Amino acid sequence: MIFGIGTDIVDVERIAQKVQKGEGFVKQAFSEKEIEYCNKQANPAESYAARFAAKEAFLKALGQGLQATVELFKIEVDVQESGKPFLELHEDIQFIVSLAADQANFATHVSMSHTKTVAMATVVLEIL
Repeated sequence: MIFGIGTDIVDVERIAQKVQKGEGFVKQAFSEKEIEYCNKQANPAESYAARFAAKEAFLKALGQGLQATVELFKIEVDVQESGKPFLELHEDIQFIVSLAADQANFATHVSMSHTKTVAMATVVLEIL
C-alpha cells in the first residue's frame, strides 16, 4: 500500500551558492558518503541538488515536509552498482516513519533527475 508520494524540484544554482559559502550547509544536509560522491562528479552542484530534492521529496511523502525536525544528513541517498538510487535512513528516521505510518515495515522508492539548471526527485513511501 502506498503511504505517500513526494516530489521536489530544486534550482541547481541556489544549491551551488549554498555549497560554495562553506561547509555549514553541506554538513547539515549531507552525509560524509554523499559529500564524497558529489565532490567526485563533474558538476557537484547538480548531484547535491538532486540529493537535496530527494530528501525534501521523502519528507513530503512522509507528510511532514521541511517542517519536520529531522537532520537531513540522516536521510542518505546512495546509488546501487546499476546506478539506481535508493534511500538509506538512519534509525531515528526509520522510527519517525514507523510512527507516522503506524507500521514498521516500509520501503522507499526514489527517482532523481537533473539538468545544469534544475534537479528533481520523486519518492514513494510504501507500506509492506
